[in-house]
Amino acid sequence: MVFGWGKKKQVEEPVERKPVNQNISLSEVPKIIDDLSRLRESQTLSEIKHLRNNTAPLIDDLMKIGIVLEKDNLNVDDIDKHLAIIVVRGKQQVIDILKKDVKTLMQVSTIDDAKKLDYFLTQLLKKVGDVLGRQTRVIHIFAKKYANQLTDNLKIMNGNSDSISKLLKHYESTQSTFDEITEMLNKIESLNTELSDKAKRNIEILDNLKSFEEKKITLQTSLDEIHSSENYKKYVGLENKLTEFTNQKLKIKSEIDTQFTKISRPLGRYAYGSSLDKEQSGILSALVDDPFDALRSENLDTIIVILENIRKGISSGSISVKDAEKTLSQLTETEELLDSFIKKVSGYSDIFNSMKNELSELKPKNLTSLENEFSKNTASENDSHLKSKNILSEIDDINSKIPEVISKIEGKLRIFSNSKYVISKS
Repeated sequence: MVFGWGKKKQVEEPVERKPVNQNISLSEVPKIIDDLSRLRESQTLSEIKHLRNNTAPLIDDLMKIGIVLEKDNLNVDDIDKHLAIIVVRGKQQVIDILKKDVKTLMQVSTIDDAKKLDYFLTQLLKKVGDVLGRQTRVIHIFAKKYANQLTDNLKIMNGNSDSISKLLKHYESTQSTFDEITEMLNKIESLNTELSDKAKRNIEILDNLKSFEEKKITLQTSLDEIHSSENYKKYVGLENKLTEFTNQKLKIKSEIDTQFTKISRPLGRYAYGSSLDKEQSGILSALVDDPFDALRSENLDTIIVILENIRKGISSGSISVKDAEKTLSQLTETEELLDSFIKKVSGYSDIFNSMKNELSELKPKNLTSLENEFSKNTASENDSHLKSKNILSEIDDINSKIPEVISKIEGKLRIFSNSKYVISKS
């Protein structure tokens, strides 16, 4: 059974006042936080000291009640013996708690002192409340003159203890909010550092970009000088002729491929089923894959040997074909065209190589290196443009985050002051 407390006093709601705008810079926020924190600590300690001082006399009264109650026999001689035993036991439990646990309250100078006071009062009231709750009938019936005083004292003490606990919780809540604001300030500082680093990096990239652009102009000038020279014009003219001349190869190759397609089946079967030396194997492979490359004067005898071996294979039946007579005729036709094909391939190769050599001699010596350097410089320039674009995007992102954090700080500060702080970054 609880030794009943009275109803708690209703706290009147403060009248809301219209906020007043106050312009401050971001650099002023730490001092404002510090000032508000000190003020809140001072106010909290002042109120707790006041509650402590209001509670101290009540503590003294409890100790006095314990002393007086100990000397009072509560007229147990006039009641039933068994009931007297219960009353005496209950009385002793109340005396023990009042004498052993009720102590003079500590002084409060710091928040830590206030926390110790809060813990002490909470534990004390719980212990006293538990004992008085168990012995409530004994106290109210046999020690009635003490009951009212105990009830009144403990009611006030409980209210004061409750108020101290709430003040400390509110103080911790405000300190937590101050810590959040400090974290936000640190975040802004970190974002500003990141912003500065990215701005410096972008300046470096733009400097490099300027160098690439200047080098591009120099390289382009050098290339323009080469392109305007008579020697380069001859080089380009010969290069165009060489490109046109390579079309001749396609015509010759098409003619050769058409002819060798006629005997591609026996060629393939001979290549699959014959054991040849390295030279013959290489030439046979070329005849199957691309006869143009095999038709060289130095390969003529080997090619004839291969074709004759195929002829023998067809005649003996070791190489099977659908129409042996037709295939043998196509082999003969191919052998008869070999000289013509070789001459065409040789003639083409001689002219091509001659033009190629002449082209190599006409080509400006530094053209390739300049073109490679120009291409590399252009790639670096494009890469720098992309890097700068990405960094500027990141800078915009940071610049959008900082006002958001500042707005949150303004909202947090609004909790502690009637002033509506408007924070500027500078």
